[in-house]
Amino acid sequence: MRNLDNVIGTDVLPTLTPVLAAVDNKTFHRNLLDEPQAGDILDGRFKILRAINRSGMASIYEALDVTTGKSVAVKVPLLQCESDPGFYDRFQREETIGLTLDHPYVVKFVPCGAKKSRPYLVMEFLEGQTLAQRLRLSPRLPESSAARIASKTCEALIYLHRHGVVHRDLKPENIMICSNGSIRIMDFGIAKSSAARRLTFAGFSSAVGTPDYIAPEQVEGKRGDARTDIYSLGAMLYVMTTGSAPFEGDHPYVVMNARLSGDPEAPRRINPELSAPMEEIILHAMERDPSNRFNSAVEMKAELDDYAKVSLQGRCKKVQRPHLLSAYLPVLKKMGIILAAQAVLFLFLAWHYSHQHAGKTVPVAAPAVVNH
Repeated sequence: MRNLDNVIGTDVLPTLTPVLAAVDNKTFHRNLLDEPQAGDILDGRFKILRAINRSGMASIYEALDVTTGKSVAVKVPLLQCESDPGFYDRFQREETIGLTLDHPYVVKFVPCGAKKSRPYLVMEFLEGQTLAQRLRLSPRLPESSAARIASKTCEALIYLHRHGVVHRDLKPENIMICSNGSIRIMDFGIAKSSAARRLTFAGFSSAVGTPDYIAPEQVEGKRGDARTDIYSLGAMLYVMTTGSAPFEGDHPYVVMNARLSGDPEAPRRINPELSAPMEEIILHAMERDPSNRFNSAVEMKAELDDYAKVSLQGRCKKVQRPHLLSAYLPVLKKMGIILAAQAVLFLFLAWHYSHQHAGKTVPVAAPAVVNH
């Protein structure tokens, strides 16, 4: 499981020893701010076996749930993140939403009680690889494989959306391809739930999501709905079938804002072997206006499962390239604000310095009197 942020699973791993013959009474007696070590037992229940992955925000450990004898994945935030109110809110939100979900294609969270010695999440331990890992090995998947992964993802989205949950951060790093052929959607840190309070904590960008997969309405700071996830899934299909990102740019803001003024290049121009129905599905899902996308994951899955249901609307002939200036405008605006602030600060310091020295006279020594 050597992958990006918030990944729960791992590469195919050897089967663990079923149950430890005996569990020592060692408790997590170190300073609670230390990172767990192999052999530590969190709250008398989760015995840390080994570290699997560490990102800039959290570490993932393989652990043994001594109450069940099953392997679990324990996610522990790094110290600097624990002290950040925004991250901590997101961390709690992920667990709150995760515990309400129960679907074969959604990662399962393990209830571990309200009283914890430190913040951490516990989830099922998954064997396999993330879609991001798969794409690193093979940047362009066979169309049938991409359609199958997208169809299963749609099935999970149907469940989520019917339960009032919008993921809002679908991307290859958050899709686990399990060794048994199933999938799991992971990471509900920025998900929107009708049962959870709005995510508005300070310091968290209103444009939540990942640049390559974020929907246009998210770029504009809107919360989004089920069609937001459909856009992100369309972007994932684009990457799976073409091996290229939908939008390119040398700055995240450019990548995000390009989709406000234009469309991605028609997929078959990049991969001529792609079928016309798949191209139509991708461009339908990635319509800039949410009202022009699939109305639901049900509709998208139906077309993925049966190309005969795809109505070719010629979207590939209607794509508009993003306006370069409008894509770079947010970056230029931000740079302008910074330069203006620096200029104001310089003028203030110059005025302050001159004001302090205004009217001051340099003392002149009186002429010495010489007695003759």
